[in-house]
Amino acid sequence: MTEAPPPNRYEAIAVSGESTVVAEYQQEAAGPNDAGYQSEAELEAALVRQLRGQAYEHLAIASEADLIANLRRQLERLNGIAFSPAEWERFFSTCIAAANDGIVEKTARIQEDHVQVLRRDDGTFRNVHLIDKDSIHNNALQVVNQYEVTGLRANRYDVTILVNGLPMVHVELKRRGVDIREAFNQIDRYQRDSFWAGSGLFEYVQLFVISNGTLTKYYSNTVRDGHLAEQRGKRVRGRTSNSYAFTSWWADAKNRPITDLVGFTKTFFARHTLLAVLTRYCVFDVDRKLLVMRPYQIVAAESILLRILTATNARQLGTVAAGGYVWHTTGSGKTLTSFKAAQLARDLPDVDKVLFVVDRKDLDYQTMREYERFERGAANSNASTSVLQRQLSDPDARIIITTIQKLSRFVATNRRHPIYDAHVVVIFDECHRSQFGDMHAEITRSFRRYHLFGFTGTPIFAENSGNGGNPARRTTEQAFGERLHTYTIVDAISDRNVLPFRIDYINTIRTGTAIKDKQVSAIDTERALLSPERIGQVVGYVREHFDQKTRRASGYRHDGRRLAGFNSILATASIDAAKRYYAEFARQQEGVPPAQRLKIGLIYSFAANEADDDLLGDEAFETDGLDQSSRDFLDDAIRDYNALFSTSFDTSADRFQNYYKDLSHRLKRRELDIVIVVNMFLTGFDATTLNTLWVDKNLRSHGLIQAFSRTNRILNSVKTYGNIVSFRDLEEETNDALALFGNKDAKGIVLLKPYAEYHDEYARRVEDLRNGFPLGSPIIGETAQKAFVKLFGAILRLRNILTAFDAFAGAEILTDREFQDHLSVYLNLYAEFRTTSEAEREAINDDVVFEIELVKQVEINVDYILMLVERYLAARGTGEDKEIRATIERAIDSSPSLRNKKDLIERFVDSVSSSGKVNAQWSAFVAARKVEELDRIIVEERLDPAATQAFVADAFRDGAIPTAGVAITRIMPPVSRFAKGGGHAARKDSVIGRLSAFFDRYFGLS
Repeated sequence: MTEAPPPNRYEAIAVSGESTVVAEYQQEAAGPNDAGYQSEAELEAALVRQLRGQAYEHLAIASEADLIANLRRQLERLNGIAFSPAEWERFFSTCIAAANDGIVEKTARIQEDHVQVLRRDDGTFRNVHLIDKDSIHNNALQVVNQYEVTGLRANRYDVTILVNGLPMVHVELKRRGVDIREAFNQIDRYQRDSFWAGSGLFEYVQLFVISNGTLTKYYSNTVRDGHLAEQRGKRVRGRTSNSYAFTSWWADAKNRPITDLVGFTKTFFARHTLLAVLTRYCVFDVDRKLLVMRPYQIVAAESILLRILTATNARQLGTVAAGGYVWHTTGSGKTLTSFKAAQLARDLPDVDKVLFVVDRKDLDYQTMREYERFERGAANSNASTSVLQRQLSDPDARIIITTIQKLSRFVATNRRHPIYDAHVVVIFDECHRSQFGDMHAEITRSFRRYHLFGFTGTPIFAENSGNGGNPARRTTEQAFGERLHTYTIVDAISDRNVLPFRIDYINTIRTGTAIKDKQVSAIDTERALLSPERIGQVVGYVREHFDQKTRRASGYRHDGRRLAGFNSILATASIDAAKRYYAEFARQQEGVPPAQRLKIGLIYSFAANEADDDLLGDEAFETDGLDQSSRDFLDDAIRDYNALFSTSFDTSADRFQNYYKDLSHRLKRRELDIVIVVNMFLTGFDATTLNTLWVDKNLRSHGLIQAFSRTNRILNSVKTYGNIVSFRDLEEETNDALALFGNKDAKGIVLLKPYAEYHDEYARRVEDLRNGFPLGSPIIGETAQKAFVKLFGAILRLRNILTAFDAFAGAEILTDREFQDHLSVYLNLYAEFRTTSEAEREAINDDVVFEIELVKQVEINVDYILMLVERYLAARGTGEDKEIRATIERAIDSSPSLRNKKDLIERFVDSVSSSGKVNAQWSAFVAARKVEELDRIIVEERLDPAATQAFVADAFRDGAIPTAGVAITRIMPPVSRFAKGGGHAARKDSVIGRLSAFFDRYFGLS
């Protein structure tokens, strides 16, 4: 067999300074030919012309056979081989288009297994690259457009980029003036209808690009796949896709988005950039999700890599000039950026070790879990200094995660060690004040050939540096070197990578017996602030407003469970304050039924400089330094926690560590309502379910931004901002911090608009609704229906924001009845559109977006129904009762979550007595019906009664029916797997179906 001649390969003899992200992009002025109307076809033609001008080969491919033939030619060229017909058939059917492979398997092949093994006809084996990741310019880029494929139905794709013949980037276009989300929805249909068709080569697409010419965004294939899985009602592991919210802008190194398709193509589709993104800046994590890095993350990683190379060549190792710091705001994906920087540094031939250093004991555990998610086995964590010592001596341990405390102890006990002369890259997570002290000096004095890099969301500048410590290391730049890249909180909020904040300043000066919701000066002394009367008022305010601030009327699914609303942290000024608040919550909740009590957690530890904690200095994990009273109180609070969650923690060293981890885990799963803290959890802690920070402590500068940023992680459309309720006047400190860590105009970007602006827009929309779609008049025609859906969806989104403002109570404009009736129409249209045939629905889904998640959170709940029942009882026999009964029926019909409970509610209304409290009667009624229905399921499915009751009780406690594992099997009778009618599997599906329906019917009712 004759080998094809080897291709012209280009091996790198030096690393160039070519950046993946352009340093600064200047948009070209529009020419005379850019003034006219541009059709979608003209937009597509212009894109193809531009790609051809950027050295992409344009192919006219009309069939899958042509596509496969081109793929064969490209792989032969790349690898310098010629396939025989039998070899190609064998290779294609097993290594490229295996019958059972889907998006995940094909993504893994590109990201992890891009070198496949070919078995030759003569019995030998040969490595075949699908993509060359070492010399990226050896890869061929081609463009095809208007490629037709038929799956469930015929589709024609706009523009696809082939890398070595495999479709790896797909571009979907809409003409200018059309919502870019239509292109996003179009890809939804392609993935559902035809990407899998034939040999499924379009499932190799790694990145999608959507554009209407004016706006252009990109995202990974698993954002799309995750969106589809959510639509199918499946649990999505890891971070939820939240569909369109997780698309990204491309930008230049100064974080200015490049939105126009021409500019995007010139930069993102530059050969070097696209191939670098595909081969270096995608991370396929252990949850089988493809994470594509954002431009600012790529710039930071490359800046670190370039600094390592230039400092090494300039013989600057062991100096501040060899390193630098990255300022990326909290919540912007710092761990992924640091991981990629560590991974790239690890792969440099001259680097011996990469040390990733954290400054709190909890974070080495959290960071290790994150690193393990990105690449299993990439990093080594350590539980002790002796383990760290072994890892530093092990040449195979290339990335090591440790704490600054362990590293400092190692240096103190190992005055001589070979690692001190090794070429080491040290990356500090959150390089704030603690790393400017003696430990920092010891480490930099011992290591000789190092680069020191720091990541921080809140750098220390001259303005917020204070006066303590070594004057040569007061600021982040003095300690770590020059700033390598900046991505501020303003950038992140503008890009919608984090949420804005909404801040309420609550006056805690006594006026009568009420707390007035106005901004005034705080009480001057801590003694007055800790008075029992004030503490009682603040706790009363928190309890009264808790449901409103944490959105407990809003339902959503998270981590496989159904949740209602979010949770919160109460930040206190001292251990004494934390103790007083915990005791006051316990006192005020004494008479409250256990099921209705807020679940309160408490944690603190010894802090040497507690008096100066408005900058959030490090709070250690040692409890030995606590005075006996504070330690005893904490032990009592932990006993309360143990009783609540059946755990066995206390303040002894190891158990306190585990208490912290368990508390952190339950806070992230929203199993706690409020955690009372002093400094803990206010820095470095991420929980997407956390939306509210109650603040009764002085905060400023980086401490304020760090604390506020606990609340603004993106989760879903219900969570629209981070909610700050401050019982101290922090407005000036907030403005100063935003000016320092954003820019001088930061306040107008970071904070929500004033209430009046939202309400004025809401009023205009309601007027349009009343004039354009009066109740009782049918909405005729698809155009009118779409207009109604768009208008009412906007009203839902505005109500979602306005309900958090106290001033909105009584200013809703729409009456409850009007809102219910319009909502009924909205839901009816939603049901009609969903049940329309697929062919017809295709034309609708592109430009009609239903805000069903928002409907669920503003929907009528059981409490509202019970209030109507009370009115119904009072009005019996007056004639008004019939009207109220009709209102109850309309309310149930307009609520998605109450429809499967309609018969329950109607039976209750028929049976309720005016002689007792409605709430108590409802609880007794639900409890009886619940037992009755579960007993019926047990009998009909022949389940084990005791085991089933325990199984269901656990489900209601955990918020979901477990469908995996042996728990469901234990409650079922023995069934042969080969029995008639499907046997064990069929019975299991039947039981899960009935118990799930039972769970949905009763969850949250009592």
